[in-house]
Amino acid sequence: MTGRLRFILGDQLTRDLSALSDLDPARDIVLMVEVADEATYVRHHKQKLVLVLSAMRHFAESLRADGIAVDYVTLEDPANTHNFTTELARAITRHAPASVITTEPGEWRVWQMMQGWQASLGQPVDICADDRFFCSRADFASLSRARKVSRMEFFYREMRRRSGILMRADGPEGGQWNFDPENRKSLPRGHRPPARQRFTPDATTRAVLDMVASRFPEHFGDLEPFGWAVTREDALQALDHFITDALPQFGDYQDAMKTGEDFLYHSLISPYLNLGLLTAREVCTRAEAAYHAGDAPLNAVEGFIRQVLGWREFVRGVYWTEMPDYAQTNHLNAQRDLPAFYWTGDTPMRCMAQCIDTTRRTAYAHHIQRLMVTGNFALLAGIAPAQIEDWYLAVYIDAFDWVELPNTHGMVLHADGGRLGSKPYAASGAYIDRMSDYCSGCAFDPKQKLGPRACPFNYLYWNFLIENQAVLSPNPRMALPYRTLSKMTPEHRQSITDAAKVFLARQKGWAGDTSAPQQLRLDEDW
Repeated sequence: MTGRLRFILGDQLTRDLSALSDLDPARDIVLMVEVADEATYVRHHKQKLVLVLSAMRHFAESLRADGIAVDYVTLEDPANTHNFTTELARAITRHAPASVITTEPGEWRVWQMMQGWQASLGQPVDICADDRFFCSRADFASLSRARKVSRMEFFYREMRRRSGILMRADGPEGGQWNFDPENRKSLPRGHRPPARQRFTPDATTRAVLDMVASRFPEHFGDLEPFGWAVTREDALQALDHFITDALPQFGDYQDAMKTGEDFLYHSLISPYLNLGLLTAREVCTRAEAAYHAGDAPLNAVEGFIRQVLGWREFVRGVYWTEMPDYAQTNHLNAQRDLPAFYWTGDTPMRCMAQCIDTTRRTAYAHHIQRLMVTGNFALLAGIAPAQIEDWYLAVYIDAFDWVELPNTHGMVLHADGGRLGSKPYAASGAYIDRMSDYCSGCAFDPKQKLGPRACPFNYLYWNFLIENQAVLSPNPRMALPYRTLSKMTPEHRQSITDAAKVFLARQKGWAGDTSAPQQLRLDEDW
């Protein structure tokens, strides 16, 4: 072979990927590999494994259908060494390419691996920039040096100006940049969200389902029913469905939670964006077109575009500018073990049980469930960052390190000292009660502050403020809760810390493991 070997990863399933941009079908070969290292460095949800592997296999077939040679190594291949580096070395032996071309990965761990390839393989390796994003890694670093990315809102406005999305000649569409205050409504009683589109597994996906069931039975989560799109064609259908049926009310109810409603008005396209089946630009363009056509209100469209053009791009920029040191910070010195109920869902806290059950069945939970329920508990309980970060990375179908780590480390845990959020997203049970129906029928009462039926979020919230007073009280955005805390008697404060201490001591931890320890159950002594 005198052509080039194009090595693409499982989250790079885009035809206009930089590593494929000047591909010569007559001479070049595309290499794709399924390796156990990537399936098990955390024990990913079974549905996530199926999504990635089935999408890879479908993408390979689409390339072959267009006359492109694909060297595809499956997990079942007995010669598979199950490591990116050694599989690339085997492919070089098979094909003797003039050079290797790949696109920069989404994980620091893989980026470090790639840095050694040219020397260890004795082969020219060209690592192309990933141009699927609005803001490249180099651009974000430049904006960081210019102090234009100190907060997501500043970055978001810059991205709006650069892209022209939701802009008029004289400024932002509608006269303001951010319509978030309009997007915090709870669902009215009796309100029924639309039925959400799901996809029936084809023969390829069914084969992957069987393989995952056989090879990864100990991984967290249910395999069936599996309803995620695994091709670009189906991902585009999912986008059409969201724009038509869900986007019009997405803004109003994006923070709402309801028992038995797994998806509400959320887009469900983040897995496809993160795999490459959809592009950020086409998604934003479709949403903007819906606004201009009068099919969706501005608060919904702006709120959705802010998540893609603003937040998604911002966390990626922070990840690549500040890793690897970023992951090691622990601003609040959180050290407690992750409770076993994060894996089992076996807890009388109904909000936690509901969110974990949804995650187990679907590999999904929307951003408020992640931030203000499972994340809020981890923050208030002082869970060690690495443990809860591994949990988020393992259980969610859209979790890849570049997007999961900053969201969890920064937004959920405030472990970065305020790089992503200017204050911790801490809340008592009142917030969950206001934004959901989870508290109805719960063993605990969100209106009770102390006592056997008090919602644990209530005393954990005040205990969190007490434990972290030296670090957090100088923050101007924490002034109000600390003024309230200052008015409490020493005896009341002691009652709070005693209740929190007893409650937290009864949670059985599962330190440093990302499997689902089904044999462990929450202490029955409440």
